[in-house]
Amino acid sequence: MTNIPEVKCGIISVSRDCFIISLSENRRKAIVDSYTKKHGAIYEAKTTVENEKDMLTALTEVKNAGCNALVVFLGNFGPETPETLIAQNFTGPVMYVAAAEESGKDLINGRGDAYCGVLNCSYNLGLRNIKAFIPEYPVGTATELADMIAEFQPVARTLIGLSSLKIITFGPRPQDFFACNAPIKPLYDIGVEIEENSELDLLISYRAHKDDPRIKSITEDMTRELGASGGNPYPDLLPRMAQYELTLLDWAEEHKGARSYVAFANKCWPAFPSEFGFEPCYINSRLVSRGIPVACEVDIYGALSEYIGACVSGDAVTLLDINNSVPQDLFNENIKNNYKGYTLKDTFMGFHCGNTPLCKLAKGGLKYQLIQNRLLENGATPDITRGTLEGDIAAGDITFFRIQSTAGAELRSYIAQGEILPVATRSFGGIGIFAIPEMGRFYRHVLIAKQYPHHGAVAFGHYGKALFSIFQYLGIKDIAFNQPKEMLYPTENPFA
Repeated sequence: MTNIPEVKCGIISVSRDCFIISLSENRRKAIVDSYTKKHGAIYEAKTTVENEKDMLTALTEVKNAGCNALVVFLGNFGPETPETLIAQNFTGPVMYVAAAEESGKDLINGRGDAYCGVLNCSYNLGLRNIKAFIPEYPVGTATELADMIAEFQPVARTLIGLSSLKIITFGPRPQDFFACNAPIKPLYDIGVEIEENSELDLLISYRAHKDDPRIKSITEDMTRELGASGGNPYPDLLPRMAQYELTLLDWAEEHKGARSYVAFANKCWPAFPSEFGFEPCYINSRLVSRGIPVACEVDIYGALSEYIGACVSGDAVTLLDINNSVPQDLFNENIKNNYKGYTLKDTFMGFHCGNTPLCKLAKGGLKYQLIQNRLLENGATPDITRGTLEGDIAAGDITFFRIQSTAGAELRSYIAQGEILPVATRSFGGIGIFAIPEMGRFYRHVLIAKQYPHHGAVAFGHYGKALFSIFQYLGIKDIAFNQPKEMLYPTENPFA
């Protein structure tokens, strides 16, 4: 993944000057030892902060060490002013945790009162309007805190990425796809930059890459990738697609400006195949596998969601239509008696033309877009509608989620954990049978009731905990999820 940040996390311990400083220092060392053994490297600042001068010294330490994320550890009660000024003066995400008491046999000199200190710390953070990450229960032993710090890393990686992300778009949204339209101001509110361009800009740049000498090596790479899966029926198409891949990569490099990371939201139909001579889906899949999302249908918030998923998971993601119901006969034959007691309403098919990376397909290959072939080539032998990457999506755990702006420029989000079932879809495109507990109610009382668009981002694994923390940190108040049966939605009829 070349387009997401690498986190270098540091830890600073703080100590109230009326407490024994060694208590905080020794507890910090224990956390570092535990974290290093179980999770990897973390930078340990040697300065323990008791006052504002110590705060400046400790910040200089972590900045000189190249830290871009930080843990502030209350080894005892802690000094609320300097400990919160650490977050105010540090440029990356900051987490606050505190020490649990260690033994009932040592509650005189060995008592730190950090449980109490977190309350004062949180109050002072509020006074200064400082955002910080605080775990669900931020007090623990060295081992417990090491695990909390590990859970902070994907959150930190995402927040760092968003702070330096530019979303680049090409083309207005297709007619009758206004559901993907949304105000861009909330992007600026969370620190994301945007650059909107015309489809003509993309076409001109694509034509300028004709006969680029790098096309040959990319074509060879595609041949190797597709050949390994036995899915390369159109070798003549690959040079055109390689030219397009170079176009996007060069545009990203030349236009990211002051930003470090990019995502795309591009128009892909109906004019694209006619003018470029192929469908862009396979190239979209190749780029997202490197951490560069290319969202379909100029879905800006889809691209944002995909990028968040890539940062959280450190893995390829995809963007799918919440597309069609599972037929009753297919459900009865293959699902009903085999998978965790799912009902028909817990299942649906997620689909897109072919943007899901090859590494996330059970078996995939280069094909043509059946629907566009009917529209643009009258169902004849496909030419310009070739270029989709199709196959059933591999089975396994997933998180279906989205961050979205309302028409009134308010951010909201949803998160639903579930799985893709190892059941053949018997259909076309990049597609899978999804099972999410209580999906039917979630579909009605979140997706429909809150007017979400038809696109959802998919991360391959269960990442709901980290995503929820990220959305909270971004200030999103409406974070919906697939509620259990005993928990009614506000719009749900209790008599239904």
